[in-house]
Amino acid sequence: MLARFWMACRVGGIALLLFAPITGLVLSGYRLEGHWQTPLLLAAVVTVGHFLFSVLLHHLGGLDRLGVGRAAALPAATIGLSAPKPVWIALLALLTLSLPLVLGKYGLSVAILALIYILLGLGLNIVVGLAGLLDLGFVAFYAVGAYTYALGYHYFHLSFWLALPLGALLAGLFGMVLGFPVLRLHGDYLAIVTLGFGEIIRLVLNNWVAVTGGPNGVSVAFPTLFGLEFSRKAKQGGIPIHEFFGIDYSANHRSLFLYFLLLGVVGLLILMVIRLKRMPIGRAWEALRENEVACRSLGIHHVTVKLSAFGLGAMVGGVGGVFFAALQGFVNPSSFTFFESAYILAIVVLGGMGSTSGVIAAALLLTVMPELLRDFSDYRVLSVGMAMVLMMVWRPRGLRQRRRPFFALPAEAAERVA
Repeated sequence: MLARFWMACRVGGIALLLFAPITGLVLSGYRLEGHWQTPLLLAAVVTVGHFLFSVLLHHLGGLDRLGVGRAAALPAATIGLSAPKPVWIALLALLTLSLPLVLGKYGLSVAILALIYILLGLGLNIVVGLAGLLDLGFVAFYAVGAYTYALGYHYFHLSFWLALPLGALLAGLFGMVLGFPVLRLHGDYLAIVTLGFGEIIRLVLNNWVAVTGGPNGVSVAFPTLFGLEFSRKAKQGGIPIHEFFGIDYSANHRSLFLYFLLLGVVGLLILMVIRLKRMPIGRAWEALRENEVACRSLGIHHVTVKLSAFGLGAMVGGVGGVFFAALQGFVNPSSFTFFESAYILAIVVLGGMGSTSGVIAAALLLTVMPELLRDFSDYRVLSVGMAMVLMMVWRPRGLRQRRRPFFALPAEAAERVA
């Protein structure tokens, strides 16, 4: 008991060292003021929590009784791959379709942002989760899609519907360009190169003022539907949608349009990812992730496999960028920093690398939770970080662990093998 107490005190001391500069030092004008009550309180909570947790584990017989790390010890052959039941799919579809009826304007914008992050998470999941290529510059493809729409409209009056495929193609091309020089890189070296690529794109957008507008950014026209505009008065030569249908004007019309359109795109992407995972290219991605040398010895062309993963993931990121520009109506380089790449990577890791449903759950969690904690803005990022640390302790393989399909032997054959 005494040893556990001293261990809890040491953990509390480490927590105090971490919390003191974060919550104890407040910038007031040009001076730093110390407010030590908050870090001391947090350190005390960590100390007491660690002590109680260690005592609880001792009485319950250790981590195995609580299931920590149990999933990692299970053999792959004991886990099956069950398809979701149609009832659950129908209920989920009904919930997502009826969600705008209960959400206000702010809630609807958060839902659209969550769908964009789901799109980005699924795109990065192809590169990192399925192909095993650590990409820290995924925000570059996000920026390419957004600026394709913004600059295309600014210089060539490009519409939203043309910007969607064009942004995807340009982002995919950038992904292929990035893929060629990193074919022989792995692990940390690959991460450094992709990080540099993302920063190069951001610096070009920030410094090429004559074309991109630099830090001032570029305004973007809101999307239209068959020439029907979602503004109060026509600004692009079309007809306002409320006048065409003879209804009252509402600022939610554009948000509803983007929500349902994004919902359809995300649904199609989910079906595409599920199909790809079962196709030869998906099997090649997963095999490449497990052991590249063995794949090449079996005749898998690693160049094609890597480039397809980079290109397809980048195309999804480009589509997400076009939707982001359409939602904001304005883009500038400050929206495409390294923090965004880390945030999207956190979605993939937290949800479970290679898991589609896990990425969706993690994207919803990391998008909605900061908005719910907006009243605690001083501790919002801290709370998100603590939640991720706890998740990595309790579920080290993510919210939804990747399951591999297997073929069960008949009873007679199983008896003979045994």
